[in-house]
Amino acid sequence: MKDNGLLIQYFNANTPNDQTLWKKAAEDAGTLKKLGATAVWFPPATKGAMGKDDMGYSPYDLFDLGEFDQKGSVGTRYGTKEEYIEAIKAMKNAGIDVYADIAVRQKVGADKIEPVSAADFNKKDSPQMIGNKKTVGALSKFTFPGRKSKYSKFKWNFNHFMGIDWKQDEFKDRVCALSGVDREIAEKDFSKYDYILGCEIDFYNQDVYRELMDFARWYEKNTDVDGFRFQEAEAVPGWFIKDFAEVAAQERNDKKPVFTVGDFWHWNCNYINDYIASTDGTVSMFDVPLHFNFHDASIAAGDYDLGRLLDGSMMMSNPVKAVTFVDNHESQAGGILESYVEDWFKPLAYAVILLRNQGYPCLFMGDYQGIPAAKVKSMKTILNKLLKLRKKYAYGRQHDYFDNKDIVGWTREGDEVHKDSGLAVVMSDGTGGTKRMYIGKQFAGMHFADVMGNAKYDIRIDDDGCGEFYVNRQGVAVWIKKGCKL
Repeated sequence: MKDNGLLIQYFNANTPNDQTLWKKAAEDAGTLKKLGATAVWFPPATKGAMGKDDMGYSPYDLFDLGEFDQKGSVGTRYGTKEEYIEAIKAMKNAGIDVYADIAVRQKVGADKIEPVSAADFNKKDSPQMIGNKKTVGALSKFTFPGRKSKYSKFKWNFNHFMGIDWKQDEFKDRVCALSGVDREIAEKDFSKYDYILGCEIDFYNQDVYRELMDFARWYEKNTDVDGFRFQEAEAVPGWFIKDFAEVAAQERNDKKPVFTVGDFWHWNCNYINDYIASTDGTVSMFDVPLHFNFHDASIAAGDYDLGRLLDGSMMMSNPVKAVTFVDNHESQAGGILESYVEDWFKPLAYAVILLRNQGYPCLFMGDYQGIPAAKVKSMKTILNKLLKLRKKYAYGRQHDYFDNKDIVGWTREGDEVHKDSGLAVVMSDGTGGTKRMYIGKQFAGMHFADVMGNAKYDIRIDDDGCGEFYVNRQGVAVWIKKGCKL
């Protein structure tokens, strides 16, 4: 039986533009391994429209990983191509897989203006056309003069896009759909709140498809990454992600499948599961509904039904494909999709994603290290405990007790492979108290102790394999066999 997996997001929305992240990552590989990391999620390495000031989510040139003098710099926000490759090698040498973040939905920062016929659409209601078609100057031609056709000779123009957001003054605060495109401005069945950023790529264009598949092969061959994270996956056809991963896998020496994960910021897990089905079940998705539950519970200040904390989550509806998280660069304080989980609730939320048997947890380094620029405090002390608990004790059959609005919990019976494994978790957003839970008859007569500092006393497991597990006010307690160490 394998040890528990752990994904670590190695950046945040305030990662500085000092071009040192790749160097730091290479140095931190050993530290991340000690935390229990089995995979790391790196930010986009491709050159963005704002050069070294770009986080990578305004993609300009996919074939520039910090190698060419474009957009005012050679390196990206995080460093040069050589430093990126060295960071990947350092992680893999430490036994940590690397997932690359790529933004393929749009292109930003065109090199030339093209005259195009465009229709004006209401930005708040994309299908609503406003006024008549006009000829506008569109920033839609990408020639990449700094790269000089190295790696790819493909030049992008308006024929390769479904829509643009750049327009002349009379078009401001609107979006434009290019004429000649048969499909609607945005072929999205899942979200009416989407919008166009830059030039939105037409995935159905065969020239575009071939270029992006060539990019997949080139990226994998040059970086040897183990997976990809797709930004705004709901705007990318499911079949495309499946094809992208299959093509990239062909370049791997071991021919192992390439892991893919997407984000889809919607509270309804049915929509997310439908998207997974559109990829023939190949892609995993971030558990955004569970994150929203965490956020709602944290701002309710105790007026939340903890018994429903997991309701509607990917963790419960599709655990094999759920990548669970508490916060990330988008939800963090000051993030573009801010829905920050308040500090007092984060220990409870992290216990949920780290100590249960469902989902693939993602630790946000912004929470672990803190983000001074966003006034996010470091949770290193608490997270170190939870990470060690996950690595050593969170194994075996699980029993849930989400049967009370103020106190909930679960137990893990442990297994024969991991010595002394097995634990009980109980949490409260109210005044605290005890919960009787079954942990296994194999522990009958043994004493358990709380390692989170809630209870100063031990408890004895009765002959039925049950214990009265205590938690204090607005806290989380984790009980393991007395004498076991973290």
